[in-house]
Amino acid sequence: MDALYQEFMKAAHRAGNEHLMLCSSGNMSWRIGDKVMISGTGSWLPTIQKEKIAVLNLADGTSLNGIKPSMENGFHLGVLRNRPDANVVLHFQSEYATTVACMKNKPTNFNVTAEVPCHVGKEIPVIPYFRPGSPELAQAVVEALKDHDSCLLTNHGQVVCGKDFNAAFEKAMFFEMACRIIVQSGMNYTVLTEQEIKDLDKYVLGKITD
Repeated sequence: MDALYQEFMKAAHRAGNEHLMLCSSGNMSWRIGDKVMISGTGSWLPTIQKEKIAVLNLADGTSLNGIKPSMENGFHLGVLRNRPDANVVLHFQSEYATTVACMKNKPTNFNVTAEVPCHVGKEIPVIPYFRPGSPELAQAVVEALKDHDSCLLTNHGQVVCGKDFNAAFEKAMFFEMACRIIVQSGMNYTVLTEQEIKDLDKYVLGKITD
């Protein structure tokens, strides 16, 4: 079990190293069989230690080690229950994704570079504002991530899921990159066409065969 804690802490510290969050603004979870490791309430991911990592029963959310989980545990558990292909959920208030989340006129197409449709998703749902930690937010995130790997929370931040830490971080970091391009362009940016995205599916991802 100690090795699993170490792996979780390594990933959490990575969030800080990659500048994906500030202070206690982010949270993350990792499915391990029928259990879930999740950052504890009020924890700072860049410096998190074992004493701030909750271990929950995936089925009912009960804390198995007495540590209170992040207030966003509702959508972490919901996504992991609904997505057997996803073992990691990351939620960050990364600088540029959160900037875009706070825009009055938010973009609906984030496909500014090939990395977005290839790794983050061709479509990234934008969820209306709900109070952090609320059942409404949890339900909205779970619904959005039923058939997407990433979503943007209005006035809040980003949520991604992946098969492992590397896959999830890749999505979060490329989404942050896309949002940085959008912001730094002064909203004067271009996106890939449907045909260009289809070509990526065929020639880069190998999803389409003649």
